Amino acid sequence: MKAGPQLVDRPFQVHVGNIRHGKIVHPVAECVFNGHGLTLPWLNGELKREIRPDGGNNVKTVDVFWSFRSPYSYLATKRLRAMSDKWKVRVRPRPVYPIAIRTPNFFQEIRPQWVPYLLNDVVRLSQYLGLPLGPLNPDPVVMNMMTREIAEEQPHIHRLTRLGILACEQSDETGWAFMDEVSTLIWSGGAWTEGDHLAEATARAGLDLAQLDKQQVAEIDRLTAVIEANQAEQDKYHWGVPLMVFEQEGFFGQDRIDVLEWRLEQAGVERA
Repeated sequence: MKAGPQLVDRPFQVHVGNIRHGKIVHPVAECVFNGHGLTLPWLNGELKREIRPDGGNNVKTVDVFWSFRSPYSYLATKRLRAMSDKWKVRVRPRPVYPIAIRTPNFFQEIRPQWVPYLLNDVVRLSQYLGLPLGPLNPDPVVMNMMTREIAEEQPHIHRLTRLGILACEQSDETGWAFMDEVSTLIWSGGAWTEGDHLAEATARAGLDLAQLDKQQVAEIDRLTAVIEANQAEQDKYHWGVPLMVFEQEGFFGQDRIDVLEWRLEQAGVERA
């Protein structure tokens, strides 16, 4: 039997038979990825099948699972928002509840070094990126910092996440603008629940807070279902945020954005 050709150029994740992540494991096929399509010539050389990595002319999508209470989500936001300006790819924001809400016992079960390291790392990273950072005023999640217990009553995070969903439903860029402005307000130490601070941040994103608030109250059940659907999809890959998913491959953490961009290039995504 004649040896099949080797996989060349940029491998990408595809589900055809038993071929995954560009590795040839199909028992009866040989494959070549030429940067534009995957060709599967059968052994008799008569039948060839080509799979387009982008489904034809469709734009590929990066899903971003993101939380208003995550400092790493905040610190990644501007880079993620700019990604569609660098690459011909859709970067779709998908807000979720933070782990403190989804897993209330999380902070009571972690090692004692976890929180101090996180705080030091977030300060260091904000300085490295040149982004403002200040004490939460208030914390979007009501939490006893001594006992690390999560309060049953949560007046902020549910509202914020529903507002984020509504912004994202208008357009990806509107969603990113809202998430960028509001997370910057929250994580730079602004008194975001007082006065017109939140309304002004929302206006900078091109939205009206009073109108959004009215809608999020009227559509609580629907918006909660959207958030839960986002979380169910996120759970397939990782429990933390920010989580980027491209071609069914998860990239967890703001420090994986460069690796994600490397994967985009491997998959043949063009520069914008």
